[in-house]
Amino acid sequence: MAIDYDDRIFASVSNSATGDVGAATTFHYHQIDDLVWATYQGGAVTLGTLIARVLPDGSLDMRYQHVTVEGQIKTGRCASRPEILVDGRIRLHEQWQWTEGGTQSGVSIVEEVL
Repeated sequence: MAIDYDDRIFASVSNSATGDVGAATTFHYHQIDDLVWATYQGGAVTLGTLIARVLPDGSLDMRYQHVTVEGQIKTGRCASRPEILVDGRIRLHEQWQWTEGGTQSGVSIVEEVL
């Protein structure tokens, strides 16, 4: 069953220490067909955007960019695997890698906020 991400709100649950996204960061997702995009902000992130393709296995192949509260522009790539929770919300398990503004990689989890 395909997941519809359109107009869903997600919040960070956990992240590696080398990431900028934290508990105060929220994401507003949109979708048309297999194209997914979002804006995000909060915490260490002044404003960010992401764009992704839904792959045949349901995972998301994602690129992101944001400006930190210190004014630094950072970019990265992310592989995101969805999980449907028992209450119907979506949880995304993410493996990410900085491509500009850092060299570290990490893992994060974001969950849908109802």
